[in-house]
Amino acid sequence: MTDKLTVSVLGTGIMGAAMARNLVRAGHAVRAWNRTRAKAEPLAAEGVHIADSPALAVRGSDVVLTMLHDGAAALDTMRQAAPALRRGTVWVQSTTAGIESTGTLAAFAGEHGLVFYDAPVLGTRQPAEAGKLTVLAAGPTEGREKVTPVFDAVGVRTVWAGEDGAAAGATRLKLVANSWVLAVTAAAGESLALAKALDVDPAGFLDLIAGGPLDMGYLRAKCDLVLGNRLTPPQFAVTTAAKDARLIVEAGAAGGVRLDVAEAATARMERAAAQGHGDEDMAAAYFASFDEKPSV
Repeated sequence: MTDKLTVSVLGTGIMGAAMARNLVRAGHAVRAWNRTRAKAEPLAAEGVHIADSPALAVRGSDVVLTMLHDGAAALDTMRQAAPALRRGTVWVQSTTAGIESTGTLAAFAGEHGLVFYDAPVLGTRQPAEAGKLTVLAAGPTEGREKVTPVFDAVGVRTVWAGEDGAAAGATRLKLVANSWVLAVTAAAGESLALAKALDVDPAGFLDLIAGGPLDMGYLRAKCDLVLGNRLTPPQFAVTTAAKDARLIVEAGAAGGVRLDVAEAATARMERAAAQGHGDEDMAAAYFASFDEKPSV
């Protein structure tokens, strides 16, 4: 293929591992690094080279893609990679890092001569594995010939949100979208909890709204995970959702608005994590409605 690239994926959790697989399937040469190497090792069987350090992973790469827990982890990892980074290397920063951290990461890119793209994604485990994420991107027009094949490999759609990655236009859009995801997830869990408290069959509630303006696929998907006790492996983990919720609340406060629903969703996610559900799907915030774990 004429657009074959060498891509380094730093962070091989739920999303990063799926993205690495799809990059290999698209014909790119892929190197991967993860803080816990054992989590990256299964990718070797699919043609991904596993590196022992961020610096070894990025040496000679055309594109570096970071998909880590938060902005601090992304910055720390790129600092470790810095000795091997070539000026002009494209950095696709897909960690949901928040607005302030995205600016910090863009500044690091500028200091090291990297071409920075703010590029978080919408989607969870299943669309990630299928290469059907939605990529939200902001960055310079010049250089997009390198990022486009990467975005095409991991996603089904790319939405451009500006030409300056440092302005965090893509991250801003991601936070707005995630505020809706969190609101729906929290509301779904509370509706199921109330149904249990009132001895109402959840199926009756779902039948009641079926096909109407209150019905939606995401609501049903999250309810199905709870009712079917299919919270692992997670599509999107509680701990990650809690982190994103905090970023949303902080972004709102910085913009002069109070986000009561996001604040409540943050508290629910953090409470569920404290109850031991941190590594389960974010739908497990359902359990935050109870002092003791109920039978589903």
